[in-house]
Amino acid sequence: MPEKIFEHYPKSEKSNLIPILQDVQDKYGYLPERLLLEVADYIDIPLSRVYGVATFYNQFRLNPLGKNVIRVCRGTACHVKNSANILQAIENELKIKAGQTSRDKMFTIETVACIGACSIAPVISINDEYFGRLTVKEIPKIISKYKKEVKYEKNELTVAG
Repeated sequence: MPEKIFEHYPKSEKSNLIPILQDVQDKYGYLPERLLLEVADYIDIPLSRVYGVATFYNQFRLNPLGKNVIRVCRGTACHVKNSANILQAIENELKIKAGQTSRDKMFTIETVACIGACSIAPVISINDEYFGRLTVKEIPKIISKYKKEVKYEKNELTVAG
C-alpha cells in the first residue's frame, strides 16, 4: 500500500499530486486503479482529477508494461524510412496494437517521437537493445529472439524450482 509514499507528503496538499503519482509508479511500475483512488482520498481531490493528470502526461501508465518493451521511433527520419510499416509488422507479429501489452505480459509496444538514432532509421528499441536500418522482413526474427529468451527463462525456472 502507498502509506510509505504518503508519509513523505503532507495530507490534502494538492500540489503534491504529480510527485505522489511518480512515486507510486516508481514503486508499482504503473498506476493501479485502486491506488489512484487512495491518492485522490489522501490529497482530497476528485478521482476524475487524478485520472485527468495521469492520462494527460505521457510519463504515467495505467497498465503494467510487459517484460519486453518495444519502442518504435516515429520521428521524421524514421517516418520517411517507413517506420509505419515496421510498427504494423510488429503489431501483426504480436497481435496487439501500439500502447498495448500482450496477454502473457511479455511484450508492450510503444511509439516514441524520437529515439535519437536518426542515422540508422528506421529504428526500434527492445528494452535496452537497438535495431536500426530495419526492414519488415527482419521483424519476425527479432521478435522470435525475445520469445525464445522467455521460453528459456521459464524452462530454467521449472528446472530450478
